Amino acid sequence: MSTTLMIVLAVVIYVAVYLIYGKRVARIAKLDAKNVTPAHRLFDGVDYVPAKWPVVFGHHFASIAGAGPIVGPIVGITWGWAPAILWIWFGNAFIGAVHDFMALLSSVRYDGRSVQWIAGEVMKPRVAVIFGIFVWIAMVLVIAAFTNVVSGLFASIPPVATASILFIVIAIIIGYLLYWKKQSLVAMTILGLVLLVAAIIGSQSIPIVAEKMTWIWVLLVYIILAAALPVTILLQPRDYLNAYLLVAFLAIGGVAFLLINAPLTWPAFTSFSAYTIGGQPSPFWPTVPLVIACGSLSGFHAVVGSGTTSKMLDNELHALRIGYGGMLTEGFLSTIVIASLGAFGLKVAGVKAAAVGVAGWTNLGIANFSEAYAMGANQAFGMSIDFGMTFASLVICAFALTSLDTTCRLGRFAWQDLLGRIVTSPSSQAGGGFKFFTNKWVASAIAGGVGVYMATTGGVFSAIWAAFGAANQMLAAVALMGACVFSTNVLRGGQKCWVTLIPAFFLWVTVFAAMIWYIVALGSTASPLTVGFMVILVVLAVILLIETVAALKRGPQK
Repeated sequence: MSTTLMIVLAVVIYVAVYLIYGKRVARIAKLDAKNVTPAHRLFDGVDYVPAKWPVVFGHHFASIAGAGPIVGPIVGITWGWAPAILWIWFGNAFIGAVHDFMALLSSVRYDGRSVQWIAGEVMKPRVAVIFGIFVWIAMVLVIAAFTNVVSGLFASIPPVATASILFIVIAIIIGYLLYWKKQSLVAMTILGLVLLVAAIIGSQSIPIVAEKMTWIWVLLVYIILAAALPVTILLQPRDYLNAYLLVAFLAIGGVAFLLINAPLTWPAFTSFSAYTIGGQPSPFWPTVPLVIACGSLSGFHAVVGSGTTSKMLDNELHALRIGYGGMLTEGFLSTIVIASLGAFGLKVAGVKAAAVGVAGWTNLGIANFSEAYAMGANQAFGMSIDFGMTFASLVICAFALTSLDTTCRLGRFAWQDLLGRIVTSPSSQAGGGFKFFTNKWVASAIAGGVGVYMATTGGVFSAIWAAFGAANQMLAAVALMGACVFSTNVLRGGQKCWVTLIPAFFLWVTVFAAMIWYIVALGSTASPLTVGFMVILVVLAVILLIETVAALKRGPQK
């Protein structure tokens, strides 16, 4: 296969899936423009703020994408480009996109509530507590994984650190002019993009050099601030501008690899048990979801959709293009990663086709991908390799930062919701201890602090990434189970909804088996906290499966 054929196939598959399967899912959901969204009914100027759909799409896409759809395929191509791309395409179309759309839609129907709250509503109240613990642990693992990614990039490529900091400043300026000074969206978009290009160019001359550990502590302070401040100050404007950065990344990469028609020299298949996770032989099934999460499917997206996006949606009809369409776009991003490494991965990694045995297929890094992307852009457009690498690395870093601050905010929501359900006495909730631990700054600091601690103690990166993937993918499975009950008992009056039922149970079985593998294979090498979290998640996953089956048997509530 060539890069041209891969890009064409991806476009055809995603357009067809959106127009055919996506529209079918939308009919099941009974979208109606007359339904007033929570952003309007519950407007508070902090979390519930309606915005034009391109702005919401920018926030949602930037938040769900992060570095996940890039890092996952970089590691996952260890099995070969064919199994990696097939998992991305079909997982994305029939599991990930359905999951994202249903999570967003159900939250919109329940006042912008979280997926764990909705699960408690459509099943039993105790489910919300169990689900809430699951979500909080998953958010902590996300923070750990992406803190590792961003701090490593800042330390190894200083201009990216400079550009990222300037990007944050630009977003604050644009947010101030857009929301407080009421300037036009078009004018602010042009100004923001001009400043962003200037920041990328200027960063080459003023690199900020610091050690990885220094950046880790800087990131902790940043994500706490970003998680507690109103969304209009940083979250919405930065994510909106991020969307344009990613569009440029997708357009340059997509067109470049379409034009150069380079053959895929990386093997289509290497081994069923490549050395992918923690240096251990990792069977493609069931461990692939531990590695290739975002880009194929991701439970984190359900938390984003129900945590922030549902509170910004201006019109219910926009849920399909933002939820379902956003996930398909993320799959296309992962396709470009596979095309880049498939064409140039052997060259940039220094791995020869005659490498001895499976152990020869070592994991690639973000720098390898950035160079491979730059090679494609160089051949197609004459872009310099250095500029192309900086641009690609900045894109990865910008979206990883977005995932970090969004996740910390979502961790705050999950923590506050969980304590509110555990401490049910009004007198106790009025007490100083409850108010202290549910304070937005304290709740953000707890989630961010535990996540950053794990980033410094979790062992090798592939083990941390796989732990995040396990929590993330099982979260997707249990979120889909909640969607099963919602779509079956609420939307369809007891009639089974197979578009959610089949992927939910398939995913649960796959990820459950992968988590057991992780505990057995890496239990002695991963950090005790990481393994402990994995054991807790396994137990919670079983409980949530039992509750889902029981809710489906009971049928619609009277």
